[in-house]
Amino acid sequence: MLDIKFLRENPEIVKENIKKKFQDAKLPMVDEVIALDAESRKIQAEAQELRAERNRISKEIGMLMGQGKKEEAEEAKKKVGEFSARLAELEKLEPEYAEKVNKIMMVIPNIIDESVPIGKDDSENVEVTKYGEPFTPDFEIPYHTDIMEKLNGIDLDAARRVAGNGFYYLMGDIARLHSAVISYARDFMIDRGFTYCVPPFMIRSNVVTGVMSFAEMEAMMYKIEGEDLFLIGTSEHSMIGKYIDTIVNEETLPHTLTSYSPCFRKEKGAHGIEERGVYRIHQFEKQEMIVICKPEDSMMWFEKLWQNTVDLFRSMDIPVRTLECCSGDLADLKVKSFDVEAWSPRQQKYFEVGSCSNLGDAQARRLKIRVNGKDGKKYLAHTLNNTVVAPPRMLIAFLENNLNEDGSIRIPEVLRPYMGGKSVIEVPEANK
Repeated sequence: MLDIKFLRENPEIVKENIKKKFQDAKLPMVDEVIALDAESRKIQAEAQELRAERNRISKEIGMLMGQGKKEEAEEAKKKVGEFSARLAELEKLEPEYAEKVNKIMMVIPNIIDESVPIGKDDSENVEVTKYGEPFTPDFEIPYHTDIMEKLNGIDLDAARRVAGNGFYYLMGDIARLHSAVISYARDFMIDRGFTYCVPPFMIRSNVVTGVMSFAEMEAMMYKIEGEDLFLIGTSEHSMIGKYIDTIVNEETLPHTLTSYSPCFRKEKGAHGIEERGVYRIHQFEKQEMIVICKPEDSMMWFEKLWQNTVDLFRSMDIPVRTLECCSGDLADLKVKSFDVEAWSPRQQKYFEVGSCSNLGDAQARRLKIRVNGKDGKKYLAHTLNNTVVAPPRMLIAFLENNLNEDGSIRIPEVLRPYMGGKSVIEVPEANK
């Protein structure tokens, strides 16, 4: 969320930013919120003036009574009553106007970084760098669930009977591989200096609206009926929420955390849920990373965060590339974002396995995450997040890039300690 003072002083910059994000329908909101803000400040100023005057006259009443000026005292009391009545009206209007201003400010997009490419949607995202040589074997690679089924590693039919589409049972060595990847990712991030955390898997509505836009919330979040709780769609929301309404001492920054959690998503919209696959599903597990830092350090941390994901995938011999999200593909709170995409030998293309975002001070303003500077002045922190690894999607890339012609799966050296020393997942005799 933008600073209302910035918008008030720079309306044309805000409008130009809206145009860059191809959200022209929001352009009238800038003038609307400026007018509402002016009226709100006018009401506040009048209320403040009335309170001061009422207090002044109230003090005079006692003096007038003491001097025997009863008639003048009664006149003063009448004025105090009139001021009080007007104040009651204004005090009712103050929160109404504040709510109207806040409601509009919540949907006006954050100012994107000047380096962000301009484009309407994800089709205009820009490739930045490739890491590793994409490889395609000289044998046909089956669909990922076919690979898993041959290894007795997945049961979608049972999951469908139990919970419907968008769920799965992982079994045997595939389930173990899933857990191995999560454990390896945890240790990988701890080795890079991040503090490991297991957060709450539910968050309150004030945290939800603090970390994401209304549109994202509606498309993603599951609400717990009868309670002010939502299931998390990603642990970064719970992790950033950890700092809600806090003041962090500058000398303790940056705060770098890596978290494990299950994630729950509606996956509403054009993409929908896959009936047969684990790419887009309602429930999955994830290792995440977040940073709370000083504003001047956020771009440096942005570069470090996405590089962590690249390094993790390359350590498992999976080719990846980074893709910069264009202006129209950025969520409203984001300043800049990179996707990390893994190579799919079967599809002969890259697909998203992680996303790194710098949100500037937008989340911090909504959640009131402040920093106590060395000079005693307080300012808003910057927040960033990035996917370390989400195994369902990562498993697709892993299986395709490590598949042998006989259907067995190579285990990279870094994962073997988490797989009981196994170097290969063999196809069960009955499935050969």
